[in-house]
Amino acid sequence: MATLSLTVNSGDPPLGALLAVEHVKDDVSISVEEGKENILHVSENVIFTDVNSILRYLARVATTAGLYGSNLMEHTEIDHWLEFSATKLSSCDSFTSTINELNHCLSLRTYLVGNSLSLADLCVWATLKGNAAWQEQLKQKKAPVHVKRWFGFLEAQQAFQSVGTKWDVSTTKARVAPEKKQDVGKFVELPGAEMGKVTVRFPPEASGYLHIGHAKAALLNQHYQVNFKGKLIMRFDDTNPEKEKEDFEKVILEDVAMLHIKPDQFTYTSDHFETIMKYAEKLIQEGKAYVDDTPAEQMKAEREQRIESKHRKNPIEKNLQMWEEMKKGSQFGQSCCLRAKIDMSSNNGCMRDPTLYRCKIQPHPRTGNKYNVYPTYDFACPIVDSIEGVTHALRTTEYHDRDEQFYWIIEALGIRKPYIWEYSRLNLNNTVLSKRKLTWFVNEGLVDGWDDPRFPTVRGVLRRGMTVEGLKQFIAAQGSSRSVVNMEWDKIWAFNKKVIDPVAPRYVALLKKEVIPVNVPEAQEEMKEVAKHPKNPEVGLKPVWYSPKVFIEGADAETFSEGEMVTFINWGNLNIT
Repeated sequence: MATLSLTVNSGDPPLGALLAVEHVKDDVSISVEEGKENILHVSENVIFTDVNSILRYLARVATTAGLYGSNLMEHTEIDHWLEFSATKLSSCDSFTSTINELNHCLSLRTYLVGNSLSLADLCVWATLKGNAAWQEQLKQKKAPVHVKRWFGFLEAQQAFQSVGTKWDVSTTKARVAPEKKQDVGKFVELPGAEMGKVTVRFPPEASGYLHIGHAKAALLNQHYQVNFKGKLIMRFDDTNPEKEKEDFEKVILEDVAMLHIKPDQFTYTSDHFETIMKYAEKLIQEGKAYVDDTPAEQMKAEREQRIESKHRKNPIEKNLQMWEEMKKGSQFGQSCCLRAKIDMSSNNGCMRDPTLYRCKIQPHPRTGNKYNVYPTYDFACPIVDSIEGVTHALRTTEYHDRDEQFYWIIEALGIRKPYIWEYSRLNLNNTVLSKRKLTWFVNEGLVDGWDDPRFPTVRGVLRRGMTVEGLKQFIAAQGSSRSVVNMEWDKIWAFNKKVIDPVAPRYVALLKKEVIPVNVPEAQEEMKEVAKHPKNPEVGLKPVWYSPKVFIEGADAETFSEGEMVTFINWGNLNIT
């Protein structure tokens, strides 16, 4: 291995790392020099700046020093003390209770973990060495007895004397533990947004349950609603009677309520069908739209090849006649669609005379058989956004090519112009978010329903164990960035763990086939009430039974060795004989 290089800031030296260097220098070639930052240089591409990371690395490359314990249980305990020294012990707000907690742990121990020196001792001792509150307790002879004994025992050793003499930090004040940065993504400032004047909208289609991609859209809109003290419109996009179902409307409203989202207004695109139709006729009369009866496959091919339709230059009168046939729902009308007359030579396929209206004979859930023609989402959306006073339309980047079309419709009709802000859609590895594909799974009976715990729907992930708060924190961490990132599910569950870990009661269960008995002759058969959560007494108490025989997992038993002191949760330290 090449020589490692540790750069040390003499104004804030990492005593724990320097102590580790003293203990591994016989096994690892490492140089120490002063600089502006505390950095361990491993190679050109690998550096460590976090003191605890430096400690772990040095312990792992010098295994013979035994600083990282001798088994997995000791590894875990050492990790706990590294975190303890970096947070609780470094905070002046809770130093008294923290030092008393440390004193209790050292009451029957020479070292913090196991029977030999470890990283736990190095990092905790280093933190106390530079702690003004601890130095004051020593000065006034008020230091807890067991911590004082342990601290003095280590300080008398040569490595500790060497580091303590060369790097004098005894006057360093106790640091207030820095607030943990919330794992929150960047939310961009909306252009032209004014406090109290922002209106956003969440427009789901009532053709299925909400999935977590929809949840991101809903929560992003809520973020700007709350932060700008604005207005959130919940709008059902019911422009396609073939897909709309009233049952889905009900569950979507329930899903939104479960996410603790409170819209200020509920609307339907169908509320504006008459207005949208008048705007369509306005475009026909102004020569900006035409009716086309070209078969769908041929129309698709012509658009790809940038070939103009034979109906593109039809006179306005003929377009109006064909439009009336569409409105009647006649046999001929059903073969037609209304197209915008934009630019068939455009490099943007969405600008090659897109469809604005199509014929649908199916009854609509809200309007029944009143209409035989329905607007496309792309035509209705900009009109309804303008009518309802939406100031900022948040859309995923997959709609980017359609933005030009959105603004063309606004300008062609001469109506108020909302601002579009794009954000990246939620992409999860090995996950289907297509509503069409999810519907197939449901219809084929391959899942229990839309709330199947394997489904990425809001109800599915909640049924699987996700909390609403965990889901909201995960979405918040994504922010409104445009960067497209594929994520693993592990990240979502990590957020969920942060929410439930502080309040989840702790219980123990073992597999019968894998238990190993441990004989404790001194123990008496009795029951005691202990905390369900070691760090949160508000969770309550649970009964724990004690007896001369206690069972543990076989995997744990294999890590024990004779003469070792092992900590049994809710029991204490047991000497293995």
